[in-house]
Amino acid sequence: MKFRYLTYTLVLASIALASSCVKEVAGGSSEPEISIKDAAMKGELLIKFTPDVVPVLEQAGLTKAGNACTKAGIPSVDEILANYGAYEFRRVFPVNESREEATRKAGLDLWYLVRFDASYDIETVARELSALGQVQGVEYNHGIKRAYNTDKRPIPFIASKALTKAVGMSSPDDPYLEYQWNLINDGDNWTRGFRAGADVNVQKAWEKCTGDPSVIVAVVDEGIFYNHPDLVASMWHNEGETFGSDTDNDGNGYAGDYFGFNFVKGSGIISYNLAADSGHGTHVAGVIAAHNNNGIGISSIAGGNASNPGVKVMSCQIFSGNYVSSILAEVEAIKYAADNGAVILQCSWGYTSCLANPYDWAPQYGTDEEWMENNIIEKDALLYFINTAGSPNGPIRGGIGVFAAGNESAAAAGYPGAYGEFVSVIGSAPDYTPAVYTNYGLYSDICAPGGDQDYFYDYVDPRSGLYGTIGCILSTVPYQISEGGYAWFEGSSMATPHVSAALALAISYAAQNHISLTADQYKELLYSSATPIDDYMVGDKGYYKYVADLGHNQYKKLQLESFKGKLGHGFLNVNGLLDAVKAAGTDMVFPNVLLDTGKESEYNLSYYFNTVSNVSVSFEDDSLASYRVSGNILVFKGMKEGITKGHISCGTQSADFILTVKAGSNNGWMF
Repeated sequence: MKFRYLTYTLVLASIALASSCVKEVAGGSSEPEISIKDAAMKGELLIKFTPDVVPVLEQAGLTKAGNACTKAGIPSVDEILANYGAYEFRRVFPVNESREEATRKAGLDLWYLVRFDASYDIETVARELSALGQVQGVEYNHGIKRAYNTDKRPIPFIASKALTKAVGMSSPDDPYLEYQWNLINDGDNWTRGFRAGADVNVQKAWEKCTGDPSVIVAVVDEGIFYNHPDLVASMWHNEGETFGSDTDNDGNGYAGDYFGFNFVKGSGIISYNLAADSGHGTHVAGVIAAHNNNGIGISSIAGGNASNPGVKVMSCQIFSGNYVSSILAEVEAIKYAADNGAVILQCSWGYTSCLANPYDWAPQYGTDEEWMENNIIEKDALLYFINTAGSPNGPIRGGIGVFAAGNESAAAAGYPGAYGEFVSVIGSAPDYTPAVYTNYGLYSDICAPGGDQDYFYDYVDPRSGLYGTIGCILSTVPYQISEGGYAWFEGSSMATPHVSAALALAISYAAQNHISLTADQYKELLYSSATPIDDYMVGDKGYYKYVADLGHNQYKKLQLESFKGKLGHGFLNVNGLLDAVKAAGTDMVFPNVLLDTGKESEYNLSYYFNTVSNVSVSFEDDSLASYRVSGNILVFKGMKEGITKGHISCGTQSADFILTVKAGSNNGWMF
């Protein structure tokens, strides 16, 4: 048997994550590997079984919603666990009947969590379990923590009439838009270092689309301040649930998940105001979907306007104050997002770059193989999201994971964002130059505004007395961070939600135009529409390192020529992306319908018809299915097996389709 001991710490752009190692076993024919790290949580292991033991687990009742026990029903496993005082044995990913087929196809049903007496040596327990033929592998449930210092908070924003200037537009009417160079940059922001047009080009995009509430972005981060006046209209709601309830009304495996779920505390109560919270999740959410044109606060890329709602943000909380979180919380959050309708996974975190300075950081994975080999459960969950999110009958087929490139000033992005299936985002300053902290180069995909406080060393904020705030990103935060609810932040963490929001707006535009693309097509169009910026990489970029703390004491220079060809596909261009989507999309027509007996399937009529009104549906054999209409949503329910022709009328349009009802079809969910 092979054992590998990996003792380094995994530092993320906004969290430090210690993960574990498991080797995939085809049919259980090879011996699994295990690894141990200092961050392993005592008394907990994650076990991946071989597919042949599923019937045994089913017989033990472990595949039923909400079930947990002290035994697996597998004699060899139970014998070992009995020796170590096992007190909980459950599936990692709770049973959600509407998604169970996809879960099994992805092999996520094979992952189980066991908790046992923490006084026993975790390596010994893992070693014994990994020797069993029914076990594909064992992972340690590692703790995860923030990499940034939570004592160093975002800089509170206080509006100053002395600094007010016009931005040349009357809409949106959000008063702090003038400080958001990331959205509209006229090159005149009270100090040097701004380049006119070095923004995400969203002003023209707003003329085309401001967002669509059917598009959901999952913010995997700290909890979102869901009652913030600039975010309350943009929060995703699970209408079948009651906030914080102990009852799982909709059967998705999570009780009280009205705004999302707190995976740290195992509760539907999203938290955001504990002493060690930084406001990070709320700041990210504001960049994506702060409500536009509501006369208060800031604007956002996809937050709608006074007459049209924008995209929704789902709070998938993996950090909560000083409470210890884990890899278990992360992977549950990722799968939850896919299963509950999110199509964009907003992840302002990632492992330390393989090219980070080893004197300051612990460099991490340099290849896809290294990352996948050492992070199987994380890889499984992320690939589940990109393969199963979205809908074959909607504006996006599949899901998109968007990650921060990292903040180690390294010439390679960190994983998971570096993996080819995901989008890795570089942080930029208001003149297209790379922010002094950002990772870039290898595995990086696109630049977006991340802020650059050290670059604006000659600007002193009259409100805070701090250097460089005007070069940071202004967004929403909880009131304990800033009394007014807004603050400056910087990092590739801030660049990432710009890209998440742009993709969400592009999907909204596709829905508005009744067109559909795959997730890969959206990524290709994101890159091909980006603004080329290599020509701006000329001369030196001077800055004072840690200017807010050390003042003018550590002068540094970046040689911009060295960044040519290393800034991904260019700078985010939201309007260009929307134009590219309109040109590339294929028209959506009302699809043929595949139903499972006794189950329901939803279709958003606004995807297929210009006006949703006077909806009627007929079948040649109306005994096979029933239907009902709620707003824009048409819901079919399979009644008995069979095939029949159907006809739908909606407004002045109509379409014919084929209805098939078949037991076990799981409504034809895409995988």
